[in-house]
Amino acid sequence: MAREKRGGGRRGKSSRQGGSIAQLPWQQVQNTYPAYELLNPDQMDRLHATSMRILSEAGIRVMGDNVMDLFEAAGAAVDRDTQTIRMDESIVTEALKTVPNSFTLRARNEAKKITLGGNNITFGLVAGPPNVHDCINGRRQGNLTDYQNFIKLAHHFNAVNIIGNQVMAPMELPANNRHLDTYLSNITYSDLSFHCTAIGRGRAMDGINMMAISRGQNVDDMRDDPGVITIISVNSPRLFDDAMGDGLIAMAEHGQPVSITPFTLMGAMTPVTLPAALAQQNAEALFGVVLTQLVNPGTPVMYGSFTSNVDMRSGAPAFGTPENAKANIVGGQLARRYGIPYRTSNANASNAVDLQAAYETMMSSWGAVLGGANMVYHAAGWLEGGLTASYEKFIMDVEIIQNMIEFLKPMKFDEDELGFDAIQSVPTGGHFFGSDHTMARYETAFYRPMLSDWQNYENWEAAGAKDALQRATGLWQQALRDYEAPTMEPAIREELDAYVARRKEDIGAGEP
Repeated sequence: MAREKRGGGRRGKSSRQGGSIAQLPWQQVQNTYPAYELLNPDQMDRLHATSMRILSEAGIRVMGDNVMDLFEAAGAAVDRDTQTIRMDESIVTEALKTVPNSFTLRARNEAKKITLGGNNITFGLVAGPPNVHDCINGRRQGNLTDYQNFIKLAHHFNAVNIIGNQVMAPMELPANNRHLDTYLSNITYSDLSFHCTAIGRGRAMDGINMMAISRGQNVDDMRDDPGVITIISVNSPRLFDDAMGDGLIAMAEHGQPVSITPFTLMGAMTPVTLPAALAQQNAEALFGVVLTQLVNPGTPVMYGSFTSNVDMRSGAPAFGTPENAKANIVGGQLARRYGIPYRTSNANASNAVDLQAAYETMMSSWGAVLGGANMVYHAAGWLEGGLTASYEKFIMDVEIIQNMIEFLKPMKFDEDELGFDAIQSVPTGGHFFGSDHTMARYETAFYRPMLSDWQNYENWEAAGAKDALQRATGLWQQALRDYEAPTMEPAIREELDAYVARRKEDIGAGEP
């Protein structure tokens, strides 16, 4: 039976200023600057042509008959013996005609909906690590308590716009149903939208169903008003597994967005040259994009780029490298060429919240912003090449994100801002500290950091001589103390709890 609608999302304290922690207000950030073009038109054409050759000559291996059936019906050449699909450019071109160039993702809080596409940019919480670290308790396995703390931090800090797919894996919970506990935590400790797990149909449907319940809706109500998104990580080189295929199909059937993101590391999953890696990334991403449209034309989809390199001495993944930044920029060029919203990341490979973590994150962040990213995934809390979610790194990343947001804010440029009268009013050799122009703006003239300490050395030393890492530890502790949970109707919470309990029984009985 259809459930009676009970209205949209309930608003939490979205207008909060985080107690005494300085932070920017919740906002839909826009990048009004022209996106950087690293490749010229001829190079882009050659990159595209190579990608089409990969799809038509080399092909993509898939592990699901349902995916092969869809491509075969569309006219692709399907070799069932080798599970390889080859398609010509006409199939890609036809699919791209129905891809939306932007879409809106609405959480249970109407005020926190985000638009992906155009010049909009959003920043997401770290996703996927098996470990967690802070400077008080050290490095440890992911667990539900720390998971919930990160959701609280994401809700508290306005710079985070969306929750990733499992901030960390709560390792103490059964692997086959822990996604239910993480979804429930996402919905109850925050009012943000989130990425659901698409390893199989069941996990994807649980995310869709639980978001619908939290919004007081049926699943059908979300077909044209999506609330969750997922990441489909192609197993580079050129392999699309059956579980990911099933998850993608479930999401697309229900009109929920999908981000197709090949995991391409130069020297390991792709050739060592950046053009080759980008051509392979492009082919794999377009394969997934086409699949979403074969399932359900008009399905919202994002073009994902996660191309970086390995350390050729050890084989370890490296992030925040010059090559990674270039790939972030060219990925944006490709996404714009095809008219698809763009997702990338600002990852780093440091094992500690240190100088390396800072400069690698800034390097990759600039690549994402200059490349015109619509979503920066893993933007807050990523450490150790994605193996650890870090409390202190989360705080540092929020500071970096807020700096980016302020950088993207257009300058006012009127006569008052040009300030000729102010310049003329101060004698040569004087100062502007007490001028009317300064006094009218002194509280709001500049970005106010939450982590940086701008005191002189003597005052900094007198205040305890805390470095940025120590200050970050204090800030996340304060944020958790200041956290206020978003409101939720008791009837909705009861329905969510009942759904989770029922699904755990189903999964225990062997149902998907």
